[in-house]
Amino acid sequence: MARPKSGARAAKAAQTRARMLAAARELFVERGYTATTMQAIATRAGVAVQTLYFTFETKRAILKELLDIEVAGDTAPVATLDRPWVAQALAAPPEDMLRQLVAATAAIHARVAPVLEVVRSAGATDPDIAELWRTNIAQRHTVLAVFTGALAAKGGLRSGLNAIRAADIALATLAPETYQLLTCDRGWSREDWVEWAAKTLADALLPREFN
Repeated sequence: MARPKSGARAAKAAQTRARMLAAARELFVERGYTATTMQAIATRAGVAVQTLYFTFETKRAILKELLDIEVAGDTAPVATLDRPWVAQALAAPPEDMLRQLVAATAAIHARVAPVLEVVRSAGATDPDIAELWRTNIAQRHTVLAVFTGALAAKGGLRSGLNAIRAADIALATLAPETYQLLTCDRGWSREDWVEWAAKTLADALLPREFN
């Protein structure tokens, strides 16, 4: 019997990896990180638990990869700041820049917010996961600081407000916890959240002549 070609083997391995990640996401959201075992993930994915350990080694590694993929929306190894939407938004006038940032954030939160809640909750008792949560916050702030720095360069920051403080304000306004609260608990649509967040940021960050 002929051995499968390497391309076919790679495609099958990628499909299996995706299936394991999907199973982990479901279980993490349903049960929480601590209550989800490697065996439960393997069973739901339809693979041997040894396959799961061979692929990821640890449950934390699964959660980290899942978080990275959910933020990006794909498996391409491209950092957020290198994504096409970022360059497009940064080139826009200040008010439009903020609206594009908020719209992109809403799309990301729609994917990742439930997983981030898993990370935040687990971090209360697991130091390794707490570090994952802190890293995510730092990464979000880094991205936002690039945007607020661009606003400052265009003269689009309110007088007396520097780029770092502006990024802090954006970090709080665009927090996934707020997105979850309003869209899941309070029943807002994504469009409602985008309108609110864009106006809130414009009012807080932009000079009055932009409003």
